[in-house]
Amino acid sequence: MTETTAARNPRSRRRLLRATVLSSSVAASLVLVPLPFATAAPSADAVVSEVYGGGGNSGATLKNDFIELANKGGAAFGLDGWSVQYISGTPGASSTWSVTPLSGAIAPGGRFLIAEAAGTGGTVALPTPDASGTLALSGTSGTVALVQGTTPLTCKTAADCAADTRIRDLVGFGTAVVHEGSASAAGASNTASVARGAGLPDTDDNAADLKAGVPTPVNSKGETADAGDGSGSTGPTEPGTVRIHDIQGNTRISPKAGSTIPGIPGIVTGVRTTGSKGFWIQDATPDADPATSEAVFVYTGSAAPTVKVGDSVLVTAKVTEYYPSFTGGSQSVTELSAPKTTVLSSGNPLPAAVRLDGRSIPAAYAPEAAGATIENLPLQPAAYALDLYESLEGMRVEVADARVVQATDKYGELWVDASCEDPATRRGGVVYLGYDKPNTGRLMVQSLIPAAEGAFPVANVGDRLTGTTVGPLDYNQFGGYTVAATTMGALKDNGLKREVTARPLPSEATIATYNVENLDPSDPDEKFAQLAQGIVTNLRSPDVVALEEIQDDNGAVNDGTVTAGATVAKFVAAIKAAGGPAYEWRSIDPVDGKDGGEPGGNIRQGFLFNPARISFTDIPGGDATTAVDVTGTGKATALTASPGRIDPGNEAWTTSRKPLVGQFSFKGKPVFVIANHFNSKGGDQGIDSRFQAPTRSSEVQRTKQAAVEHAFVAKLLAADPGARVVSLGDFNDYQFSPALQTLTEGGVLRDLVNELPASERYSYVYQGNSQVLDHILVSPGLKRQHVDYDVVHVNSEFAAQASDHDPQIVRIKP
Repeated sequence: MTETTAARNPRSRRRLLRATVLSSSVAASLVLVPLPFATAAPSADAVVSEVYGGGGNSGATLKNDFIELANKGGAAFGLDGWSVQYISGTPGASSTWSVTPLSGAIAPGGRFLIAEAAGTGGTVALPTPDASGTLALSGTSGTVALVQGTTPLTCKTAADCAADTRIRDLVGFGTAVVHEGSASAAGASNTASVARGAGLPDTDDNAADLKAGVPTPVNSKGETADAGDGSGSTGPTEPGTVRIHDIQGNTRISPKAGSTIPGIPGIVTGVRTTGSKGFWIQDATPDADPATSEAVFVYTGSAAPTVKVGDSVLVTAKVTEYYPSFTGGSQSVTELSAPKTTVLSSGNPLPAAVRLDGRSIPAAYAPEAAGATIENLPLQPAAYALDLYESLEGMRVEVADARVVQATDKYGELWVDASCEDPATRRGGVVYLGYDKPNTGRLMVQSLIPAAEGAFPVANVGDRLTGTTVGPLDYNQFGGYTVAATTMGALKDNGLKREVTARPLPSEATIATYNVENLDPSDPDEKFAQLAQGIVTNLRSPDVVALEEIQDDNGAVNDGTVTAGATVAKFVAAIKAAGGPAYEWRSIDPVDGKDGGEPGGNIRQGFLFNPARISFTDIPGGDATTAVDVTGTGKATALTASPGRIDPGNEAWTTSRKPLVGQFSFKGKPVFVIANHFNSKGGDQGIDSRFQAPTRSSEVQRTKQAAVEHAFVAKLLAADPGARVVSLGDFNDYQFSPALQTLTEGGVLRDLVNELPASERYSYVYQGNSQVLDHILVSPGLKRQHVDYDVVHVNSEFAAQASDHDPQIVRIKP
């Protein structure tokens, strides 16, 4: 698990890791090849978004030059120790770079305004800058660079600047000889800046990425330049000719992106006063094109909106495309930023909401683009669910009598399914059964209703929001279209109960797996007690429990501690206090910082076992870096170390947990148990990605991991074809994934989840999809009639959770 913070939304959350990570081995293989023009390499986060050098010059409105930075990334970009630097368009032998030091940070999706030198003309001041300098930029030609460090650059040619790795981004404009791409950005003047277009493209071609236009400086608060008339009224007074459907267009990217549009009319349909502040407006007179949305979000930055639902307004603002998260390939949200707003009247009726249900939501999810972006494809709302949602972006929608398919979380949000066509789980969710079956009716629900007027419903899977839930259709930073509810349906409790597995026979060995979600001694006693109750009551005190995400003895404190004795001792004591057995345990401490997970946490797998029921065969020699092997044949087959780690030096396990294998003895017969926690889904594009089909880059490493483990199990079975092998844990992948197909190749192992009815194949709920991440696999020596398998639903479907995973158990019959 990981924790992600995003400034544009009022929360952070623990989710499957979705941030793209460049491994050290990959990074080391990259070679910077000098190009015939300057380049800082395309940036995934900080860029120079706009440059204006005409401030205070003849004909200028603005008094100052400025440089605007932007952050395309999903995390804040720190600027401490950075600088912006400037050199003339045709630097000579005595020319030097001028420097403005920076500090602070650029919020994800945010802007950062740097005021530079003022001229003697102009009438309008910049919005309050985030930094100030004295650079006197040319109005027509020059080069600006975002630089790591404050030491002046020395390069004066395109080639030399291309080789300077301190340059994060570089913009040459006019006739500048130092620029990215084949030419500088054209068109800069006393009245025109050069600015990046929609999505802040950075293709290392200044001429293509930046266009000239009216200067539109925006600071970190979302403020823009004042009208300068001293009246205090900056809003429009007459409607313009452009309507919202013209701004939205019939693709995902606005045809007006980057333009400032005057007098956009609309009715306020929703107001958000926390997190990403702003309001939605919708045109009461729509066009006839179902592909063009009639609504748009007006982003007010740090300022709380002063409008009310039902206000008729005119808005003058800049059209922008905001990407809630650049990781995972999120959809963009067309927004109006730096707005000036005039309220014409109040109490107006709202446009009718569009009903979303099985009749209106297409069965197909997204158009196919061979992995490329679908952003510029014409929307087909009658054919694809993602296109339908995009065509309704910002508009009032409603779902009626909606079934909850993901429980309320601590941030006040849940998921419903608006389509009765999606396959239901036995307990009321929707089950994810294949990459080609994403379930089209899933929608998140958040609330715009003030807490004083009604608390957010605390719902479990299978509950219903009866009546109608109504609000603007938004898109959130963690993926998924979202009803920002102004009207919430009434909660109907379906009475979901936590499952208790069947009671085993005394002659059966019971082996379970449980991801305990970053457990460490600093966690509250309540968490230990809840997890312990799950093991004792719901799993009926298994003989063996393979645990994942056991952290070291001081949790996320990153001081080199790797031991986990205190963590496990506290857990064992909690189990005994809940009426369970006096478990013993075995594990291997990892090398500090080498197994991934929360930095400093050193998560690992471990075995709890009940010595009164099953014995652990201790074989010395296992440690963090020594590979376990197989010795002997037939009934004498054994491990060379128990516990041991499977091929820990293999590159498949880089920054990931290594499988832990232990040899047990039940009624005099050996049982080999492998505890797994494969690498996370970091870097994968989401199923709702703007890239279709989405790329699942993390599958590559998990498939390699599966191949390594498959080879080890095959070696065990070659020594003893009847060996009883149980491989279990959090594999971070689906039963239909390449990794699980590799593990089960040739019948070496079989995945027991496939033997359950389809409606019961899940152990985790994400974005409204009930899905399989945890598995128990067994060798051919454990035949179908010898095993009884159960996923025990105690967490994933409930608002109150001890972990975000459900445990599983297998009962091995004699």
